[in-house]
Amino acid sequence: MKLLSVDEARARMLAEVAALPAEAVAIQHSIGRVLAEDVTAVRDQPPFAASAMDGWAVRSADTPGDLRIVGESAAGHGYDGAVQPGEAVRIFTGAALPAGCDAMVIQEDARREGETVTVPAVAAGRHIRPAGGDFRAGAALLSRGTRIDPWRLSLAAAAGRAELSVTRRPRVALFSTGEEIVEAPAVPGPFQIYDSGSRALAALVTAWGAEVHRARPVKDELAATVEALRRAEGDLVVTVGGASVGDHDLVRAAAEALGLQMKVASVAVRPGKPTFFGVLEDGRRMLGLPGNPASALVCAELFLRPLLAAYAGAAPDLRMVAARLSLPLPANGPREHWMRAKLSFEAEAITAQPFGDQDSSLVSVFSATDALLKRPAGAPAAAAGEVVEVLPLPRA
Repeated sequence: MKLLSVDEARARMLAEVAALPAEAVAIQHSIGRVLAEDVTAVRDQPPFAASAMDGWAVRSADTPGDLRIVGESAAGHGYDGAVQPGEAVRIFTGAALPAGCDAMVIQEDARREGETVTVPAVAAGRHIRPAGGDFRAGAALLSRGTRIDPWRLSLAAAAGRAELSVTRRPRVALFSTGEEIVEAPAVPGPFQIYDSGSRALAALVTAWGAEVHRARPVKDELAATVEALRRAEGDLVVTVGGASVGDHDLVRAAAEALGLQMKVASVAVRPGKPTFFGVLEDGRRMLGLPGNPASALVCAELFLRPLLAAYAGAAPDLRMVAARLSLPLPANGPREHWMRAKLSFEAEAITAQPFGDQDSSLVSVFSATDALLKRPAGAPAAAAGEVVEVLPLPRA
């Protein structure tokens, strides 16, 4: 297979993934889940005209004047009668506007003496929230494919929903390969390093709304790698390391032993050229990521995140924004380069400063990164101040 562009590789991957089945969950457990249904209003909100402030419900035709107090309307406990000419009702924020009233006077503008309140002139509709002012019965509130956050949960709750139909969480089987990596608290040998890439990826998978099963690192042995792949349970198998073509890179060979149909063999991207994707004989999808942490994390943003969104029935979340370069960059080579960068916000402009050392093994650089700066394949040299595209990375 030819070396594919990032867009073409992503398209081929997404063509092999469909949204998972739906399941009903209690609304309080729906944060981060993707709707498998449209949410429609079953009644007006608010269902009645309501006061926007504390004060007095009145007939605008009676103002200004001295009005007789005949009752009270509080949130959840309305005034049962109909207000007649010359009458007023004490009303509180959110309470239903009594029948006969068409306005309210805020309490700071009124003066009460016993059972009489003196009010100034007020126009009809003043300080009143109309029935259906937020939404009307039958209105489409949330669409299928929308990811639920606290604000959307509030809207669904306002529509009276106790449960929501959402797509099942994707299940990801994640493991790394390589005898050079160990996990803390194990003590590394003289030629070993701590595993950082797969731990970060597991956290990303969880943050992106999937379930992750992270297996122990696999030795550089073909039989062990085949067995690890065979045991990996999930909708998507993600491997870290062993994706290239060196003597100790055995993941591709192990996958081929399990009937892998290769869809993407490699990508014209820097970092991350060895990234591959295919379908195992038993139907599981497989994404092979490079072992260097920066390569794995960059390609996770470019490919793994959109794949998980597709499993969930959502659109790929790759929203690029424009930024100005803080320093000049040389011409780019034949592969699309996604550079780790730091953003700053000044007045109305976003400035992107790429880090000087883009080595794919540097974890410290990624920890300070809050965006990936895209350099198209074959891009000419860029001057400071030139506009480029960046992919912001959510940071706490």
